[in-house]
Amino acid sequence: MASMMDRMIRAAKLDILLYEEVEADKGAMGQAMGVVVLASIAGGFGSGIQGGLSGVFVGTIGALIGWLIWAGLTYLIGTKLLPEPQTRADLGEMLRTIGFASSPGLIRVLGVIPGIGGLVLLVSAIWMLVAMIIAVRQALDYQSTFRAVGVCVIGWLIQGLVLFLVLLFFATPGLE
Repeated sequence: MASMMDRMIRAAKLDILLYEEVEADKGAMGQAMGVVVLASIAGGFGSGIQGGLSGVFVGTIGALIGWLIWAGLTYLIGTKLLPEPQTRADLGEMLRTIGFASSPGLIRVLGVIPGIGGLVLLVSAIWMLVAMIIAVRQALDYQSTFRAVGVCVIGWLIQGLVLFLVLLFFATPGLE
């Protein structure tokens, strides 16, 4: 089994073969979860540890839940709504590839550097999005990168709508 660090570097380099490798490696689920945890911790520190250590903890749990939801959404959209004829995937494949697509998020720890924090967060967000598109394309065995972009955009919109409705529900007096 390949080392987690090697896989994270390859994922950050957008190595298509890495995404194929972790898609096929059922034993890589723990590594994928570890990448999500590390990237969320880096993001917590990079944003100045707002909320202290409890904020980092809550952010990490939130990132893990977000990873599960995002993988589920991309799986359903990619296999049921926008499949290509050769699309064959399961939820585990999506979780593993998307987990490793979080690898570029480790640079978010550099967000604490005054003057470049915002730039670091922007670069990491774009880099992670590109990695996500590659992960989705490979996990769903798509020939079309455009279709993978579509799956990611539709999933992002649905996730945003659900988050908005949840926040609206908890922010509206009398609905608690």
